[in-house]
Amino acid sequence: MMSQLPVSQLKRFKDEIIRFMMMYKFALDEMETRIGILVEEFEMLHEYNPIEHTKSRLKSPESILNKLFRKGCDISFTSIRENIKDIAGLRITCSFLSDIYLISEMLRNQRDLTICEEKDYIKHPKANGYQSLHLLIEVPVYMSDRQENVCIEVQIRTIAMDFWASLEHKIYYKYSREEQAVPERLLRELKDAASSAAALDLQMERLHKEIVEIKEEQSEKLDRIIINNQQFALPQAFLEFLDGGKEE
Repeated sequence: MMSQLPVSQLKRFKDEIIRFMMMYKFALDEMETRIGILVEEFEMLHEYNPIEHTKSRLKSPESILNKLFRKGCDISFTSIRENIKDIAGLRITCSFLSDIYLISEMLRNQRDLTICEEKDYIKHPKANGYQSLHLLIEVPVYMSDRQENVCIEVQIRTIAMDFWASLEHKIYYKYSREEQAVPERLLRELKDAASSAAALDLQMERLHKEIVEIKEEQSEKLDRIIINNQQFALPQAFLEFLDGGKEE
């Protein structure tokens, strides 16, 4: 029994659990920092934010153990790392379909991140209509005495996809608590709602592209830049240098 172990051994075991969970927390912190940098860079260069919001979560130790039991796996830190890949999760919600693949590409371009697995439920939706892009990403985490490569699950989806997934989760949660199966009528309506959400995403994407094209045609003069909400005029000599380069 755990309670019969010596106090020193219990403390060491507790410290190992805390350290293990901290690695996943730090991996999420690192990813959110990287996402924030990408967003700020994109806003400055394109005056547009491809990300609406992000949300992170950590599985509890109890949830991790329950999943190990369901899988019939050994109870050890090594077993957890090998068999449970969604201890840390990051959800990125975008406005438009193209933003999903834009964010995915920006993450792939970061050399110290490793994409271990990709599941594209947008090009290949689940049978119930679920859509999202799932990535398993190894993130380097620098602890006080070593570097750890920590796997986190990143889900990238549109607002419409996120709204549908939230509704589906609430329905399944309600009926699971009552130990009942979800009625077929609701399942059919959920599938129809998923199709409507997908159609809305395509329509919004078309509108977005049209607006971008109009904005590019009406772009302002390139005689100033804006950084951190501060406007800076470009020196005349620099502008003349640019004009000279264009003539060549």
